[in-house]
Amino acid sequence: MSPAQPVVGVLALQGDVREHLLALAEVGVLARPVRRPEELAEVHGLVLPGGESTTMSRLLETFELLEPLRARLADGMPAYGSCAGMVLLATKALDGRPDQHQLEAIDMVVRRNAFGRQVDSFEADLDFTGLPGGPLPAVFIRAPWVESVGGAVEVLARVPDQPVAGVAAGRIVAVRQGHVLATAFHPELTGDGRVHRLFADTVRAA
Repeated sequence: MSPAQPVVGVLALQGDVREHLLALAEVGVLARPVRRPEELAEVHGLVLPGGESTTMSRLLETFELLEPLRARLADGMPAYGSCAGMVLLATKALDGRPDQHQLEAIDMVVRRNAFGRQVDSFEADLDFTGLPGGPLPAVFIRAPWVESVGGAVEVLARVPDQPVAGVAAGRIVAVRQGHVLATAFHPELTGDGRVHRLFADTVRAA
């Protein structure tokens, strides 16, 4: 297994699994679905896709992945969460179920379905720190946003402060802590591979 072509898993319990697998393949990594602990043990990094965070939380427990995933994250495994995946990676989620599990891989508080209160979907071009090539097109679908972050968390992108954004203007929608990356939006749906390339580079570096 060459370090230049790491194996990256996509948590395949629910959500945009196929789209992430395709996006990862296009940036030069071996992409595999992960549904069992033994599959998790074989990957160098993991994508937690968009979907429904409370459902994914329950399925992590049902498929006996919750504690193995927490252990891998604690050991420094790179991870990337989009939308629902961002919610799962947070230390705390507002407006979630009381029994929802958090992976606590990024020191942040997120608000579930924050965009969904206003409009079910929203699109914007984001200035994304450290990402070359100009503004990044972003699609938000009943997305969360980040209410607050700890001192170790790097804020990578915010919603532009423009009238069409409404109450979402200025909200944090992309963060990184160590080898763990999260976005409130769905880069797997836009055809722009820069976020997946950034994550692939993170996995290679780790």
